[in-house]
Amino acid sequence: MAQFNVNPNRFDPYKNFKFQVKWDGRYVAGISKVSMLKRTTEVVTHREGGDRSTVRKSPGETTFEPIVLERGRTHDTEFEKWANKVWNFGAGHGNEVSLKDFRKDILLELYNEAGQKVMAFKIYRCWPSEYVAVSELDANGDACVAIESITLQHEGWERDYEIVEPTEPSYTEPSV
Repeated sequence: MAQFNVNPNRFDPYKNFKFQVKWDGRYVAGISKVSMLKRTTEVVTHREGGDRSTVRKSPGETTFEPIVLERGRTHDTEFEKWANKVWNFGAGHGNEVSLKDFRKDILLELYNEAGQKVMAFKIYRCWPSEYVAVSELDANGDACVAIESITLQHEGWERDYEIVEPTEPSYTEPSV
């Protein structure tokens, strides 16, 4: 049975290393890791009067896990500037938070091996709750790159269903 509508011969899932993150209409440079998009709906249990043995379940409040973005530390200041909109050390009384624009909608795009966009997720009303300017430094460790990260709280995400499965190019032997 074909798993994909447009590409019936495809059986491989999409890879987890072909992605980009976009905010303010621009792609954010160097992001190497994005935590999972996860939502959890609370289970509300109840029983009817006189029914001692059957517990009924219904959906309750839905919460969304924070998203962590990581990248190698460079001179790019996008993470830091956004984190400073939530709390800016030297801003002075009453100006510590930029209520005007500390929240952003972001877009997470996934690509196939050929570099074609295969799906995207819209993540709404994000704001940084944690910012790591530089990861732990360890001259004896295996990691050779300093990491910067930002943890984003948000109010939900949804898949962009306007992005449909692309027709994948077929491989052709190079002419000699």
